[in-house]
Amino acid sequence: MQVSPMPLPQSLSVALVSAVAVTLVSADEPPLAYAVEHTGASLPAPPLPPLADLPSVAPLPDPLRWSDGSGRVQAFEEWSRRRAEIKAEFEHYEIGKKPPRPKDIKASYADGTLTVTVTVNGESLTLSSKVSLPQGDGPFPAVIGIGFGPGYGSLPADIFASRKIASISFNFGQVMAHTQKRGEEAINKLYPELTDMGAYAAWPWGVSRLIDGLELVQEDLPIDLKRLGITGCSFAGKMALFAGALDERIALTIAQEPGGGGAAAWRVSETLGKVEKLGATSRAWFMESMFQFSGSQVSKLPMDHHELMAMVAPRALLVLGNPDYTWLAEESGYVSCMAAREVWKAFGISDRMGFSIVPDHPHCRLPDVQKPEVEAFVDRFLLGKAEADTSEVMVSPYENVDHGRWYAWWGKDEPFFPERNMEGIETVALEAEAAAFGAHWETGEDNDASNGGYAMAKAGRENTEEAPTDSEAILTLPFSIEKAGRYAIFARLNCPSGDDDSFWVKVDDGSFETYNNLGTSGWSWVKLDNIDLEKGAHRLAIGIREDGALLDKISISNDPYTPEGLGAPAVNLRNP
Repeated sequence: MQVSPMPLPQSLSVALVSAVAVTLVSADEPPLAYAVEHTGASLPAPPLPPLADLPSVAPLPDPLRWSDGSGRVQAFEEWSRRRAEIKAEFEHYEIGKKPPRPKDIKASYADGTLTVTVTVNGESLTLSSKVSLPQGDGPFPAVIGIGFGPGYGSLPADIFASRKIASISFNFGQVMAHTQKRGEEAINKLYPELTDMGAYAAWPWGVSRLIDGLELVQEDLPIDLKRLGITGCSFAGKMALFAGALDERIALTIAQEPGGGGAAAWRVSETLGKVEKLGATSRAWFMESMFQFSGSQVSKLPMDHHELMAMVAPRALLVLGNPDYTWLAEESGYVSCMAAREVWKAFGISDRMGFSIVPDHPHCRLPDVQKPEVEAFVDRFLLGKAEADTSEVMVSPYENVDHGRWYAWWGKDEPFFPERNMEGIETVALEAEAAAFGAHWETGEDNDASNGGYAMAKAGRENTEEAPTDSEAILTLPFSIEKAGRYAIFARLNCPSGDDDSFWVKVDDGSFETYNNLGTSGWSWVKLDNIDLEKGAHRLAIGIREDGALLDKISISNDPYTPEGLGAPAVNLRNP
């Protein structure tokens, strides 16, 4: 199976894009950083209804629209309130509550180590961080580096050391393990009531406590608290993004290859292939309740990750990507970045947000072509060099992706996708229960399924380790197409749990590939992959992997967008 990113049609008009970009006047230039962790801490929470009462918003939610739908932000001075709403939504629906600054914090600095001890309810947690200071008196700008060792995360040390920027390591395991055991982590001793907390609430809490410690030891540790940066890569890239979004004392956030759950928008990722979708990310990093939004329910999330990035505004954000790794969902990250950037544009400070998504380098290894972009953001926002040009850092291989369709509705009353030109679109829909299948399969009936039926493995028939070779475990769907080209394969599924959410799939004479983590909430369309097909006859084979996954229908189309409702009429209803 030949897999590659699918370009989306460029159908959005200039008029629609320009309607979004409305500048919101500020009395003064927005700050580059703040003196407090959360400027909206005293503001009331927005409405936070349960899943059943949430409206479905298929495109990306408007980050400037009040949560109650009463209007939009009209001036920069209102942004703190709107940002507080977004923060409350992320904490309620995705990561859990990030506790505020505790009253009992002690810090010391000696022999190159910053030690911070936090005490809550008689329980203490200690953070220790190695600090590397440049030569001289300071105060020095500093970067909090997240990784498995001291330094500047996964970015080259010379970018910072040559500029006399201090490094501060964050040992995230002192707060919560990489794969937490809920209720048994160090932070849970302080907050035993927060057993459902995701790691991306816990780790940013730890970063904020380090910054508290820096404030307490200013006489001993010469760090410029107005020039703090943070960076990390992969899961640590997500961590850096959440930390920068949740603590307004951080002037520059550099999120390197953060993937799904980071810069990528859940809604957009759901329309792609084998990428890190909401239902496929680590359950330890988020609240368990977030996974009720898997599959088609993702449109009920009141927020998405373009708004996580927007929470960094008006401060500086640079997102680095790597399209060589499909799992990172970089096409989704691109759409999300373009959408988020509209917030900085609205405030007249678009030069504070940039992204660079370039191929041909290993994961978490900055290539030379990206160094100038990182250096420009470092010079501008950590060293205060006004001449550093960050205004056009928008690099990606996705020029043909129609990013604007995801946010064309912003500023309007109701969410919508712009109408698309459907000329040349070819779709083949196939009912699973009408396929040819072996004895290990069976059919079931459901009024909510297309044609009232579905196919599933018989109880106890599983092949989780290797693809099936026995024809009894394989379901076959022949189909034909009239045009050669790139086709998206969608499946309408009902996968009730993480133990019942996978299949083996191949096209023609290719090899079976695993399609796992397809979890849904009820029946939902899930994108399996993109594939290049020649004109003519083909054969889709689906093998049993887990016995609880229900398969309703398959859609194969050169239209990359998720089918609506039950999809197109099936062409195989007369098949045995």
